Amino acid sequence: MLGMVRQRFAHQGINASGMQIQALLCASRSYSSGAKEMTVRDALNSALDEEMSADPKVFLMGEEVGEYQGAYKVSNALLDLKPIISKGLLDKYGPERVRDTPITEAGFAGIGVGAAYYGLKPVVEFMTFNFSMQAIDHIINSAAKSNYMSAGQLSVPIVFRGPNGAAAGVGAQHSQLRQRITEIDILWGINLDQLNALVHDLVRLSTCFAAWYGSCPGLKVLTPYSSEDARGLLKAAIRDPDPVVFLENELLYGESFPVSAEVLDSSFCLPIGKAKIEREGKHVTITAFSKMVGYALKAAEILAKEGISAEVINLRSIRPLDRAAINASVRKTNRLVTVEEGFPQHGVGAEICASVVEESFEYLDAPVERISAADVPMPYAANLERMAVPQIEDIVRAAKRACYRSVPMAATA
Repeated sequence: MLGMVRQRFAHQGINASGMQIQALLCASRSYSSGAKEMTVRDALNSALDEEMSADPKVFLMGEEVGEYQGAYKVSNALLDLKPIISKGLLDKYGPERVRDTPITEAGFAGIGVGAAYYGLKPVVEFMTFNFSMQAIDHIINSAAKSNYMSAGQLSVPIVFRGPNGAAAGVGAQHSQLRQRITEIDILWGINLDQLNALVHDLVRLSTCFAAWYGSCPGLKVLTPYSSEDARGLLKAAIRDPDPVVFLENELLYGESFPVSAEVLDSSFCLPIGKAKIEREGKHVTITAFSKMVGYALKAAEILAKEGISAEVINLRSIRPLDRAAINASVRKTNRLVTVEEGFPQHGVGAEICASVVEESFEYLDAPVERISAADVPMPYAANLERMAVPQIEDIVRAAKRACYRSVPMAATA
């Protein structure tokens, strides 16, 4: 796909480098200047850098992680849509530890697993987890099962990471996208419609794989939301002796979050399998992971204006799942809403429902509400796409149903 981008620009007679293009456009971008703010992209980059510095066995491999400093460098420089997670690592650690691979996910995933067998700690990057389907044989059969099949004699310390879930975000992002494309059109006279169509082809790779990998014994599955999550969980994943699937969200890469001095310390690491209560509440529990945590927090703000106090749980880890934290919250609020971008059948929300029914059924005062993507492949049309993925208003309506407040009421003291 990146080759398509290069061909389009070559056809237009553009020979500026990605870094030159990025420099021309960066003045129009807005970055946080606060000393204690960090983007998710920078959190991931710093975690990789620090772990590679601390352990010479750690190395990064994937399509264009080296020379081009991360997947889709050109579109990142132009539109700030794609990550440059590996920026600067090739210069610092060299091609032996930052290895570009051919476009063959099955091939380099297998190489990564083999390297882990021999005691190295590979971090395998997929351009998108949709492409991990090409490598799922090695992820499941070669990595996840080896420790069990060897009676604990063989560890596979490998991390599979990359963007996961719906990426286009047309509802909130489309106007910003059009503005950036227009800037490029003005600068170089590129055909606006062609570039717009190309960018949509690049970003509309939209499936959440949390439930897919979360059902597999032998794997650990992590889903960061904030910069603290990204930094602490990636460090934990790299240090873990077992294979970890690390599901990032592309639309969060450029988001800035406050970080404490503790988070910025090189020794910082988050425990795998522990959820975080992002907002305390007493009327309804809302569980979410990745980008949906932000949606849940916004929904909680809306609900608060109507007198409903929502407790928002950032799951962080899909496998192992922090069932204790979820059930403790439900026993306090007596109501539950689960939110995810994945499909409804056999999803993460379904597993959470099962856990609550098994362990806290007598505490429930209302049926559990599940919010998920529609049970259809991701539509291409923007209006249908918005209907296919969870929205903030969906969470608000579900919480009101759980609280028997479907009709808006004035906020109570």
